[in-house]
Amino acid sequence: MRSTLHIGLVINPLAGLGGSLALKGSDGSQIRDVALQLDPAKRQRAHDRTIRALRMLDDLNLSVRFSCWAGDMGERALRNLDCAMQVLGATGDGLTSAQDTRMAATQFCDAQVDIIVFAGGDGTARDICDVVGTCCPVLGIPAGVKMHSGVFAVSPEAAGEVLRLLAEGGLVEVRAQQVRDIDEEAFRHNVVRSRFYGELLVPCAGEFLQHTKIGGREDTLLAAADIAAWEAKCMAQGHTYLIGPGSTTAAIMQALHLPNTLLGVDVVRDGSLLAADANEDCLLRLLADAPGPAHVLVTPIGGQGHLFGRGNQQFSAPVIRAVGLNNIRIVAAKAKMAGLQGRPLLVDTNDVALDLALCGLRTVTTGYDDHILYRVSTM
Repeated sequence: MRSTLHIGLVINPLAGLGGSLALKGSDGSQIRDVALQLDPAKRQRAHDRTIRALRMLDDLNLSVRFSCWAGDMGERALRNLDCAMQVLGATGDGLTSAQDTRMAATQFCDAQVDIIVFAGGDGTARDICDVVGTCCPVLGIPAGVKMHSGVFAVSPEAAGEVLRLLAEGGLVEVRAQQVRDIDEEAFRHNVVRSRFYGELLVPCAGEFLQHTKIGGREDTLLAAADIAAWEAKCMAQGHTYLIGPGSTTAAIMQALHLPNTLLGVDVVRDGSLLAADANEDCLLRLLADAPGPAHVLVTPIGGQGHLFGRGNQQFSAPVIRAVGLNNIRIVAAKAKMAGLQGRPLLVDTNDVALDLALCGLRTVTTGYDDHILYRVSTM
């Protein structure tokens, strides 16, 4: 089965209109009243900038598909680009609203897109943040008047380059970035009031090595120690952690000052070892009795990239389902990920439906508070 990058696209057709009209933004009823009087040809800013971004995918033989909202909120731009797409919903009569953006974001989450791409400004980012939070990566195509948030690419073409890297299987970091906005009414009276609204996970195509760099090459032991320190710091009271086999996960056990089964699965809660070298039955029993959420910490096999189904069959389909797909934490040094040369991480749980559910872009912890997005596939 060929991997595809599934993009949820939403465009705010009113984004940026207030700039040329000196309205200091495009939020509120005033811009809607003005937009109704504008020639449609003058309401093209967000549409045109979206096409500029997505055309960066044209010259590559990529497998990309889109989910979108009808008409000016995405469908029209994709039809101009002749892209594979599915229209998930439509607006009511008249101009689009913030509620339409929120509805689109909700549908994208339900459709389990790999990334939500939106064209707009800070107001649109707020609408997306209200629905998505940090459950799905998001990338903004800059099309608004106000763009104080850290969720936008520096240009439409830069947004397209990030998407191309994701589609090619490149190493792309993901970071929590602030969503901010200013009070437009106050700004129109020369008063700047910026407010923090939340955070979105944003793919950032930065430098290859960030935290662990020695002579231009990553030290794998130091990278494993950084990963272990971060994962140990993130462990919550009352949560159960299933630590899979491998040297990277062994470093996590070392950071916790607990004995480790290098080629087995150990179970940890509140800093104590509940089970060493646990089999499937033991894991299911412990999960059934767990007082709170559970998590799997797994590292791929170097070279071949298998996450599940090779050397860790204790993580059976029933175990993974009991833990939950959103509670799988993948850890690996960037050097190991780069060694895959763009090939996806692989899953083979002997449960076809589960394998398909595991596919898509997933976050991989590669250092201390250092993360990338990487594709998981069945082949």
